[in-house]
Amino acid sequence: MLFNSWIFFLFLPLVLALNFALPHRLRWILLLLASYVFYGWWRAEFLVMIAFSTALDYTCALKIEDAQSDIVRRRWMLLSVLTNLSILFLFKYFYFFVGTAPFMQGLMNEHQSLKTAVEFLGQSLPVGISFYTFQTMSYTLDVYYKRARAERKLGQLALFVSFFPQLVAGPIERYSHLNEQLKQRQFLNYVNIQQGLRLMLYGFFVKMVIADNLSYTVTSVFSEPGKWVYYWNIIGVLSFGFQIYADFFGYSLIAQGAAKCFGIDLMDNFKRPYLSKNISEFWQRWHISLSTWFRDYVYIPLGGNRVSNRKWLFNVLVVFLLSGLWHGANYTFIVWGALHGLYYLIERYFPLTIRFSLIKGLMTFLAVAFAWIFFRAASMQEAYAVIQGCMNSLHGTKALDTQPFIFLLLFLFGVFEWQKGDLRFDGYCAQLPAVKRWSLYCFMLFCILVVCGSEYNAFIYFKF
Repeated sequence: MLFNSWIFFLFLPLVLALNFALPHRLRWILLLLASYVFYGWWRAEFLVMIAFSTALDYTCALKIEDAQSDIVRRRWMLLSVLTNLSILFLFKYFYFFVGTAPFMQGLMNEHQSLKTAVEFLGQSLPVGISFYTFQTMSYTLDVYYKRARAERKLGQLALFVSFFPQLVAGPIERYSHLNEQLKQRQFLNYVNIQQGLRLMLYGFFVKMVIADNLSYTVTSVFSEPGKWVYYWNIIGVLSFGFQIYADFFGYSLIAQGAAKCFGIDLMDNFKRPYLSKNISEFWQRWHISLSTWFRDYVYIPLGGNRVSNRKWLFNVLVVFLLSGLWHGANYTFIVWGALHGLYYLIERYFPLTIRFSLIKGLMTFLAVAFAWIFFRAASMQEAYAVIQGCMNSLHGTKALDTQPFIFLLLFLFGVFEWQKGDLRFDGYCAQLPAVKRWSLYCFMLFCILVVCGSEYNAFIYFKF
């Protein structure tokens, strides 16, 4: 089920009404069923994967907590991690690493059933598998590191793993933060509903008005970079930087808003990342739930920065390469992660001495925008063609037939994000006089209804 679909506008109020009509002791059952319906709306058979991951980590966490020796605890932790990663590898990376190998091609040519099975895995990626796998894995690791107690109720853990507002594309919540809220008795609260609807309205505006309208320019440039005048290729690359931000930021806002209606606070996943003055700051503001996940469960266990310089270099590169690979099985994602790792190391050893924050911010944005080429491109060849197009090496002659109003809206969106500061949209609205607040609501609602993207666009991060 998609947030930007009519069925969701019926689904959310119905679940919300039933939730507060039921006694507190039964609400977890409703929310769990609703979450499974929400996910199963795409392909119900993949619910088995979520249920298996939940049962696996439920069992492993209990065994870890009850174990009498560190060796046993470690074995159960490794069972959880390796099994979860194996499932993720099977569905997301198997075809990339094995299905395209020459020896595998020969076997598939000889055995049609093997070819069918491998191609099925390559084409049947369960929606959100990277997100819920990391979330359930973090629970087991928190129990192993004694940062949390094991959950004794399977249904309660299942709700933590599958809570529908953040199930498909995050934020990747920590057990101690989300589960305690899901257990608390929540009451129908006007302030929560008000804040939730504000966040959802802004999220739909950012997604449907900004991101979806940029889609035409981005798709045109990346599909035929040799067709356009070089500056349109540059505009297309820069547009993708704003498209993916608006798309994912919009999803996160809608997820936060939907959860807030139930009295649940999800973590902020973005904090104006394009205003960062360096790459380190960018990763403190961009996809925060993922960057902190890699910090806590990969970087720090590897030793963090409390190791030799050579080992630290290794730790940094591993984190950034894994971050790229997490997004998908393609060399382009690996290059994207490697570029950010390279940026980070250059920044560490050769810090900018420029005093002007504006220039630092612009240089950081351009570096990030260049890396986005590899993130968006379907192949290394396509990425190289787009770079050539930006350098006028392909000698395209045509101009894109795009509507100028989207760039005006994009400019207004940027000014608004800068002007409201670090305040979240719901908090910013609370400070406005009623006339200004409702004028802002009406403007956003008008844009959603009248100038939203003309074509249906799923959220970009659903494929990760």
